[in-house]
Amino acid sequence: MIDQARPVVLLLSRVAVGVIFLVHGYQKFVTMGLAGTAEFFESAGIPLAGLAAPAVAALEVAGGLALVLGAGLPVAGTLLALDMLGAIVFVHGGNGLTGDGGYEFVLALAAASLAVGFTGGGALALDGALARRRAAQPATA
Repeated sequence: MIDQARPVVLLLSRVAVGVIFLVHGYQKFVTMGLAGTAEFFESAGIPLAGLAAPAVAALEVAGGLALVLGAGLPVAGTLLALDMLGAIVFVHGGNGLTGDGGYEFVLALAAASLAVGFTGGGALALDGALARRRAAQPATA
């Protein structure tokens, strides 16, 4: 029973975490705009805020999409976890774990990114499909 549910559970987990990152990246591009995001980053003490804003926005959109599709999961999961570590260090860490502006949600996203990134994505992930395709090809000398 668990083996049959595993691909669906991994898919749902990837999509949930990926959509959260997609939306947050989209907000940085569109809702706040890159200038507004850079201004916020600067006020939070993030170094090179003008470069960090588009880089973080792009990472969150591309990384979120990678999680949804199940492609490049270890890289995407690691980069998104590092993104969330930066959010803890520069924005949420001083607010404590829980409460207004706390880092509990950001920490959960970092942990989920790593967990999803290193599960292999399951049978319903592009990474899994590519691995099965490579395994099915005859070896060449």
